[in-house]
Amino acid sequence: MPAPVVDGVLALLIGGIVELMVHVSQDPRERAAIPRDYLLGALLALPVLVHRRRPMAALLLASLLLTAYYGSGAPGFSPIWGLGVPAFSAVLAGYLRWSIGITAFFFGFGFLAVLRKGEPPASALAEFLQQWLMVTAVILLAEVIRSRRALAAGTRERLRMAGEEKEREAARRAAEERVRIARDLHDTVAHGMATITVQSGAALRRLADRPPDDPVREAVAAIRASSKESLAQLRATLGLLRGDGTGPRAPGLGRLPNLVDAVRSAGLPVVVEVSGTAVPLDAATDEAAYRILQESLTNVLRHAGDAATARITIDHTGRNVRVEIADDGPGGTQGPDADVSGGGHGLTGMRERAEAVGGTLTAAPEPDGGFRVVALLPATPAGPPPTPGGVLQGE
Repeated sequence: MPAPVVDGVLALLIGGIVELMVHVSQDPRERAAIPRDYLLGALLALPVLVHRRRPMAALLLASLLLTAYYGSGAPGFSPIWGLGVPAFSAVLAGYLRWSIGITAFFFGFGFLAVLRKGEPPASALAEFLQQWLMVTAVILLAEVIRSRRALAAGTRERLRMAGEEKEREAARRAAEERVRIARDLHDTVAHGMATITVQSGAALRRLADRPPDDPVREAVAAIRASSKESLAQLRATLGLLRGDGTGPRAPGLGRLPNLVDAVRSAGLPVVVEVSGTAVPLDAATDEAAYRILQESLTNVLRHAGDAATARITIDHTGRNVRVEIADDGPGGTQGPDADVSGGGHGLTGMRERAEAVGGTLTAAPEPDGGFRVVALLPATPAGPPPTPGGVLQGE
C-alpha cells in the first residue's frame, strides 16, 4: 500500500480516537466539551500526514497543536495520541533528544496539572506510569530501528568499498601480468622478428646485383617487408599489453592491398573483388575482418599447394560486411584437421574474432575441391573507411 494512503488512514484513526476521548470525558473538574474542542482535537491528526517527509516539522507542529488544545481548557487526555507518530519518525530521522525533550515536557506538565487539581500523588503516578512506559517503548523501538538501518547502511558501504578494493587489486594484478607477458614476448618473438628483418636486409644487399624481377630477390624482399610489418604490429600489441597506449592503430581492411601484395610475392595468385558501398567500420570489426583474411591467406599458403589460387570477396551490401576467402587447392587441405595437426588454432581463432564483434564465421571444404571461409560481420559505422570498392586481378 502506498505510504500516503497509509498515513491518511493512520491520521483518520488517530483523529477518531481523539474525538472519542473528547466526547467521553467525564472528569467533573473539567468543563464539558464544546465544538471548538472537537475541532482542535481533529487538528491533532494533521502532523501524521507529513511525518515521513518532514519528521522534525511534524513533531514541532504536534507540540504547537497540543499546546493550543490544552491551553483552551478542553478535556484532557494522554498526549501520546498527538505525539506518538511524530516522535517515532523524529527518532528515526536522528532527532532523539528533541523527541525525548518534547514528550518529557508534555507528560511532566500533565502530571503536574493533575497534581494541582488535587489528585493524590500515588494515584497520579499510577495513572501516568502506563503512559510513560508506552511513550518510552515507542522511542526505544524507533531508536532500535534507526540503529539497525545505520548498521545495515554501514555494512553495505563497507562491502562496496571492499568490492572496489578487490576490483582495484584485480586490475593491478592484471596490469602486472600484461607487463610480464609483454616483456616475455619482447624477449622472444620480437627479437626473432627483428633478426629476420636484419638478415633479410643483408641478403637483399648481397642480391643487389641481380635483376629487379629476380624471383629470389623478390622473395627475400617480401620476407623483409612482411617481417617489418609483423614487428611493427607486435610492438603495437606489446604497447597495448603494457597499457601505455603506444603504437599505431590496429590493422584493418585499409591495409588489405599490402597483405595481398605480400601473399602474391610469396607465389600465391590472389583475386580481390569488392562490391557494394563501403562504410566506415569500428576498429574492432575492421581489425577482425583483416585478421580473418590474414589467417585464411596464411592457411592457403600452408595447405592449398603451389598451384592454388585464392579469391577474396568483400560485400558491403546490407547490414553486414560479408568477407569470403576461397581457394581451388586440393579439397579440405586447409580444414580443421590440417589446422590442428599443424599445432595452431587458426579456424577457432577466426571464429572467436567474428563472434567477439557480433558476427558469425563458417568454414568448410568445397565439393569440387578447395576450401571456403565466410564471415558475416556487423557493419557498424565508425572509424576511417576501408579500401574503396573495385576489382584487383592477380597475375
